[in-house]
Parts: sequence; structure tokens; C-alpha cells
Amino acid sequence: MQQDDIKENDGSLLGDPGQTSPEKKDGVKWQRPRLTRRTLMKCCLVKWILSSTSPQGPDSSDSELELTTVRHQPEGLEQLQAVTKFTKKELQSLYRGFKNECPSGLVDEDTFKLIYAQFFPQGDATMYAHFLFNAFDLDRSGAIKFEDFVVGLSILLRGTVHEKLKWAFNLYDINKDGYITKEEMLAIMKSIYDMMGRYTYPMLREDAPIEHVERFFQKMDRNHDGVVTIDEFLETCQKDENIMKSMQLFENVI
Repeated sequence: MQQDDIKENDGSLLGDPGQTSPEKKDGVKWQRPRLTRRTLMKCCLVKWILSSTSPQGPDSSDSELELTTVRHQPEGLEQLQAVTKFTKKELQSLYRGFKNECPSGLVDEDTFKLIYAQFFPQGDATMYAHFLFNAFDLDRSGAIKFEDFVVGLSILLRGTVHEKLKWAFNLYDINKDGYITKEEMLAIMKSIYDMMGRYTYPMLREDAPIEHVERFFQKMDRNHDGVVTIDEFLETCQKDENIMKSMQLFENVI
């Protein structure tokens, strides 16, 4: 990710309610995320798994997934096409890079931390990578299979608003008890601020994550019981433009 990309998106990337919206900032061109190849290639995880893809020969792009060289064998190509919004060639490219980086067919948390340290060297991405890994690791096994990986990417990059928000809720629900607490939301938001580091523009106040969470949590916790349910989260996010802009951060830091 280039420094200019970070500066251009920061105003709504972190969704700070105290800042002017990007559309109103002089000299900043704001574009809402679109489902294009460029959007796909801005994804850190996609860049990582495609970075090691080697030329495979003239017929490789049309071949089926190679399943014999890894210990964990993913589902067949047709099954993955059915449950994702990736094309056959996209799945083949993703699998090729995934296999090169993770010959065992599984990716662990340390690998996630290395990925984000590479793409965000200006900050500390350790905690964000930890939370993101746990969001992908649905069965809590300590390793992510290729099919789980691409299903998650499909939701984040090409899912409906409802699908993306459900995935975001799972990320914020750190202990997976079906509720988001203020502490959990603050931990996620602080990890994003820490990861963005010194390249944020304009410079962020030290208490910005706390202010951000206080305002958003008040809106989401509709019955004031100290936790946010999935229904409260979905309803509030879809009705609040500022929160929806904040949710768009996943398309920039995943």
C-alpha cells in the first residue's frame, strides 16, 4: 500500500466523527469503493498470496486446482465457485499463491503477522493481525484452510452490505460470545490506529480511538445494556452514514 493511498483515504478510513468528511476536504478526491480488479488488488491478503505466484505455462490458467502437493486438500474448484463470488481464474491464481506461501495448505497466526508487518511497516500491526486471524479462524483451530480464506475474502471484497457487516460484527466480537462490548470495540479500533502509524493524515489525537468508540457505541447500544447485539449492530450501521463510512475501512486494511 502506497503512502498516498493511506493519506487519501484516512478521513473516513478511521471514521472519526470529529473530522470533516472526505467529500468536503480541499484537494482530496474521495471515491466510494467499487468492485473492480483494482479494488481486489488493493487487498493486502490478495497481494500477499499472489506475490509468489510463478508462471505456470500456457495452459495453467485453465487447469483445475492442484490438490496433490499439500497436506490439507481444499474443496474442488466448482464447490468454491458456488460459495464465493470469485471467477475460476481468480480462484486458481489465489490458490497458486496460497500454495506457494503455505505448502501445508494451512496458514497460521504468525504468517498473518508477517503479512501485515510487511504492508504496514510504519506502525505496529501485531494486534490487528491477531484479531483478523481470529475472525477468519471460525473453528478456533489455530490454522486457516484455503477454502475458509477465500470465502472470507469473497465476503469482504464482493459481499453485500449485510454480509460485510455480519463479518465485521464477528471481527469486533473478540471472544465470540455473540455480543460486542465497548472494550472489544476499543481494542479493535486501537489496533487499527496502531497499525496505520505515523502516515495518517491529518495527524490523529492520542485519544481519537476512545472518542471514536464512545460515540459509535452509544449509537449502537440501543437498549443501553452495555453490549451490542448483531441486530443492534446491523440496524444501526445501515441507518448511519458515518458508521457505514467507518465500516469501509475493511476494504483498505484487509
